[in-house]
Amino acid sequence: MTPTIEQARHDLVALHRELVRYGLVVWTAGNVSSRARGRAGDVLVIKPSGASYDELNADAMIVCDLDGNVVEGELAPSSDTAAHAYVYRTMPHVGGVVHTHSTYASAWAARGESIPCVLTAMADEFGGPVPVGPFALIGDDSIGRGIVETLDGQRSPAVLMKNHGVFAIGRDARAAVKAAVMCEDVARTVHAARQLGELVPIASADIDRLYQRYQNVYGQKGTP
Repeated sequence: MTPTIEQARHDLVALHRELVRYGLVVWTAGNVSSRARGRAGDVLVIKPSGASYDELNADAMIVCDLDGNVVEGELAPSSDTAAHAYVYRTMPHVGGVVHTHSTYASAWAARGESIPCVLTAMADEFGGPVPVGPFALIGDDSIGRGIVETLDGQRSPAVLMKNHGVFAIGRDARAAVKAAVMCEDVARTVHAARQLGELVPIASADIDRLYQRYQNVYGQKGTP
């Protein structure tokens, strides 16, 4: 269920703290946004540009329409707002978007290399490799277009934008943050494994079975 603007503001404060807790961001980099219910339709709520995580509060969050125009808030929105807005406009099932420069995942992005699916945790969460998207400059919807084009037909909720970092999507902002956390975790583990020798792939049929089990059976009933 799409949250209200007020609910999204408070949720985003807690979720930005999760980025810090899991070591996915440094200084003021990175952002989380949420789709929310506005008076005239869906809007997005996002972190202000250059805002300190320590000082972030619900009132500071910026509300934009799905073209990226500010409709509520006194500060400038994140420089990635146009990318987030494009994702929301193009992918109506997406309720949250996250961007990080987490170390290991960004190292794969710097190589322009996807993370191969060699762990059951990857099969569970991503249903295959974490793909690489094209290089794109910040400032317009070019990054958003790259995200959408790369994830089209993929089960992965995360993409490594070349020479940049991680963008992750989810049914809500919490699910998107989880995908970003998991992306960094598997990026680190697969990097370590590759230093030890050749990676051992998982058969595609087994990836399918693992993904279906995790997405449909794992956890408690009624709990996302």
